[in-house]
Order: sequence, then C-alpha cells, then structure tokens
Amino acid sequence: MIKREASVARKTTETEINLFFRADGTGDMEGSSGIGFLDHMLILFCKHGGFELQLKSEGDLQVDGHHTAEDIGLCLGEAFNKSLGDKCGLERYGSVIMPMDETLIICAVDISGRAGLYFDAGFLSDKIGDFDTELVKVFWDAFANSARSTIHIRQIAAGNSHHVAEGIFKGMARALKSAVKITGEKLPSSKGVI
Repeated sequence: MIKREASVARKTTETEINLFFRADGTGDMEGSSGIGFLDHMLILFCKHGGFELQLKSEGDLQVDGHHTAEDIGLCLGEAFNKSLGDKCGLERYGSVIMPMDETLIICAVDISGRAGLYFDAGFLSDKIGDFDTELVKVFWDAFANSARSTIHIRQIAAGNSHHVAEGIFKGMARALKSAVKITGEKLPSSKGVI
C-alpha cells in the first residue's frame, strides 16, 4: 500500500510552520501549535480521524493566535491534499452528525478540487481560555482552501463554546476519515479530474 503522507513548510514574517501529516496514521499528534486549546483540538482531530500529525510552530502569539491558527490550517490542508496523491479510489465524500453532550454539529466534506467553507455555527463566548472562538472558522476556512475541498459545518444545537468547537473538530475528523477511504481504483469523478 502506498503511504499517504506529506510534509509542508511555511515561513512568513508572522509564522514558521513545519508539519508532517499521514492520512493512515496512528491517531497521534506530536509537537505543538503554541496555543493550548488549538493543540487540544488537533489531538482530537488526529484521534477521531485516525490521522497522524507532527507539528512544529512558531508564531507571533504576542499579537494573538490568528496568524498561527490560519497558517496551521493552510499547512494541514495542503499536506492533506498532497497526501492523497492522484485521488484514485477515494470514497471522496464524508459526512457525520456529531453529538457532543448538549451540542449537535453536522459536518460534511467533498474532496472535490473546489475549495469552499460553508460555516453556520456560533459560540456563546468570545474566548475559550486564551483562544478566540472566531479562529475555529478561520482555521477551517484555511484548511478548505488549501485542501481544495468543499466543507459544510452546521450547528444544530448549541451548548458551551468548548463543546461547539470540540464537536466541529471531531465531526470534521470523522467526515474526512470517511472521505479518504479507498473504496475502488478509479477517480471518483465523471469529469475525469478532481
């Protein structure tokens, strides 16, 4: 079996990210984003997706977490896309309804070659610890763009902000896990290209 993995490096005046991603992984994450709550979400993402992530990140956290969260999303999405190679045999689509106690989130993905995030979820607080809750959307928008995938995230029921974020990351992990399954040999597109 071909190893579905990729490394991505990104250096700007705001961040320096080095990331390794494996689609068929151990479910573990090594390293840190420098943002405690984002690390918690990435650990959940790997565990529930069966992915593997190694991350080294330095960012301008003295400003805030925006650049770091966005650039990690960009790098993770790019590595995700690269790891899937020519995409032959992919299931391509994945969706899940994710309960997280009182919160209910719908996540769906199409590994389509067309980037788009359609996000309808809200938070009862502006922060979870030191993490700005608006960065959940920023992260997934960056991921969708560089993964060249269409992603829908919808909140059906809400509770505390931590559970909303957790439901989104767990739900996306499960949806992506379904979408990357190898279920055939041909490219899953009538157009002949993704």
